[in-house]
Amino acid sequence: MDFSWTDEQRDFRSQVRSFIDEHWRGGASEAESRYERVQAYQKRLAEHGWLTMAWPPAYGGRGATHFEQLIFAEESAHASAPTGGQGADRVGPTLIIHGTEEQKQEHLPKIANAEVNWCQGYSEPGSGSDLASLQTRAVRDGDDFVINGQKIWTSGAQNADWIHVLTRTDPDAPKHRGISYFMLRMDTPGISLRPIVQLHDAAGFNETFFEDVRVPAKNMIGEENRGWYVSTTTLDFERSGIHRIAAANPPYQRLLRHAQQPDSAGEGRRVVDNPVHRLSLGDTATEVAIGELLGYRVTWMQSRGLVPNMESSMSKMFGSETQQRLARRGVNMLGLAGQLRPGNERAPLGGEFASYYMSSVSLTIAAGTSEIQRNIIATRGLGLPRG
Repeated sequence: MDFSWTDEQRDFRSQVRSFIDEHWRGGASEAESRYERVQAYQKRLAEHGWLTMAWPPAYGGRGATHFEQLIFAEESAHASAPTGGQGADRVGPTLIIHGTEEQKQEHLPKIANAEVNWCQGYSEPGSGSDLASLQTRAVRDGDDFVINGQKIWTSGAQNADWIHVLTRTDPDAPKHRGISYFMLRMDTPGISLRPIVQLHDAAGFNETFFEDVRVPAKNMIGEENRGWYVSTTTLDFERSGIHRIAAANPPYQRLLRHAQQPDSAGEGRRVVDNPVHRLSLGDTATEVAIGELLGYRVTWMQSRGLVPNMESSMSKMFGSETQQRLARRGVNMLGLAGQLRPGNERAPLGGEFASYYMSSVSLTIAAGTSEIQRNIIATRGLGLPRG
């Protein structure tokens, strides 16, 4: 690997920063919700050709290099700016590999033009880490399948137009071999939602219920009963990327600046003067740097036509665990006041780390738990036997 950036890549990074500064940070009024802001910004990305920049031009992309995609994702994460959602980073890439030409023509242009939002129907109340044990059933009925069951932790379902969902189509087959993968509209009769309010008062998660929901057989991605193997492609796209570790950098930098300021009591003490906290800040700086290199390695492999599997799991696991450690360290450094939530005038850093600490609980669960990632690293990467 070459750890330096070319002049063209540095120029591109400057372009991305300028675009984000112009269109994301300064482009929203107080009257807009975050959802409205995201929608408007993603339209701008689509107009600029950056929403699906690494896709082939035939499907709405611009054929950008993997490292241009990485730079865009990294700078977006540093600015807490959106990058396109599940359509751009999961559904679209999966369809490019496994979809029929009809599916590509129907869905890819709409994703590239920021016309639709997608959500993911994978986890179930009894099937999380052991996802292949899922029980949501899809039964063939002529040209359709009829789906019954329940999904949980469906992020963004309340604003989604479509859902990509795993179902069991052969209950007698070994669990990995009886699963089929479908796409269906969220306004299909029989689909209902129930919001799940999270620890930090957000309501991005949902329970999703399917009652005699009909989906055309042509909406199946890949072959019947082989959907598990298609979904692993989707999971690799979800787990890879620089965004998890890059997202740790902004709160870390704010915490570092805060730690260098004298306390409000006027005694001149600084958080960074405490040797324990100083070491914690140093540990986080080291971990962020390591996480960046793990993410760069994934991109380097992709640029060489290699398939990062173990490497994606390493990057995902390390990035999400680094964020959890940073959130915990930040709350501890800020003392009792670090537990105050946003909106409390006495909360240091606006209550950011109290919210961050609570939201970080899910980071090592979403997209596959750390335990699952370690299993992948052990079995697929190191060739160790299953326990």
